[in-house]
Amino acid sequence: MDAAKRMLATILALVHTRLELFTTEIEEEIHRAASILLWGLVALFFGSLTVLFIAVTLLIVFWDANRILAASLITASFLVLTLVFALLARARVRAKPRFMAASIEELKRDREALER
Repeated sequence: MDAAKRMLATILALVHTRLELFTTEIEEEIHRAASILLWGLVALFFGSLTVLFIAVTLLIVFWDANRILAASLITASFLVLTLVFALLARARVRAKPRFMAASIEELKRDREALER
């Protein structure tokens, strides 16, 4: 009976450790996502202001000579930049490590150890 109690206590301790690891990973992922979102929004805001003022400045500079050409080139450059950064964002999302990878790996090792 003592052996069964010890084995049950060991299994409970194992499950407890894995649940703690699970919750730690979820908390880290939430903090990471919130941080990325916050800094991304700040960068997007100031980047948008910068681009807007550059575009307005260029239009003012070329207003008398080639305003349609200047407006067309500014629009085309915005489109190209949008596509480039969208592709970079997609690559970043795809390169993200698998969610809960450490917990899954630990559970695999536990299962293998118990099967022996």
